[in-house]
Amino acid sequence: MTEMQKSMALFSGSVSPELADKIADVLGVELGKVKLEKFANGEIYARYLESVRGADVFLIQSVAGEHVNDALMELLIMADAAKRASARTVTAVITHYGYARQDRKAAAREPITAKLVANLIATAGINRVMTIDLHQGQIQGFFDMPVDHLTALPILADYFKAKNLPEDKMCVVSPDVGRAKAAKKLSDMLQADLAIMHKGRPGHNKAEITALIGDVEGKICIINDDMIDTGGTIVAAASTLKANGAEAVYICCTHPVFSGPAYDRLENAPVEEVVVCDTIPVPLERQTGKIKVVSVAPLFARAIANVYGNGSVSELFDPDFAL
Repeated sequence: MTEMQKSMALFSGSVSPELADKIADVLGVELGKVKLEKFANGEIYARYLESVRGADVFLIQSVAGEHVNDALMELLIMADAAKRASARTVTAVITHYGYARQDRKAAAREPITAKLVANLIATAGINRVMTIDLHQGQIQGFFDMPVDHLTALPILADYFKAKNLPEDKMCVVSPDVGRAKAAKKLSDMLQADLAIMHKGRPGHNKAEITALIGDVEGKICIINDDMIDTGGTIVAAASTLKANGAEAVYICCTHPVFSGPAYDRLENAPVEEVVVCDTIPVPLERQTGKIKVVSVAPLFARAIANVYGNGSVSELFDPDFAL
């Protein structure tokens, strides 16, 4: 065994084993063995099948999927087991931070679940959180521990650069005002124009496009968002762009939550491609149409290696402000 393998221990939760395998391959290590089962009543059981005493443990889990609550509990239980097995440190590599949409009280008597999850993570004994493209960056402030907040924007930018789309016709579109800053960064990377939409919410889990700021006529538009859930908002945004004269529309996002009618909506949408990252697994049979998947494994592997080796990860947060 190398020194890295003796001290670094990577384990995968049950949600994204394929991504965990890719991260381990890039790092040149093997995933550790952990037994994950459920009792008859649905309670989660975890046991490490190898020693983690004195190791820097990295737990790779996406708090997403059909059983999102189980995914969260599994992460917490794995962390508790690692601490009780005398791991030196425990880092939660959360490829999708579930419950992040409720990051403030938008109406009376609502919870702030992003903060609640942060409290649970701290209570479980986790020492550090590594995640990517949070719904709002200020969620980092809910933690009293180091948070490595990565971004997939350079990966998405590289994908579109490789398509050799004409720069003078490209326009990055933010589907709402809250995403405008990230859309501006992507437009700078692509040397493209920028347009911003305004989104209203007439009800829970419902949204509609109420305004478009910017000229998209004759443009190749790239809508960028942090996540796609049911796909209603993003498809409405694409239809609005086409109605305003856009030549072609692409969609890109970091987290393919894809709930309910999302796949059918996206396949029938007036878009060329839907480019997503593998922070949440997309079934292979769904990757044959408009949906294209790019991997964040090299990004996470580099961040894990830098954290483990006490190196800088600032350029992985924002390439424009690397130190």
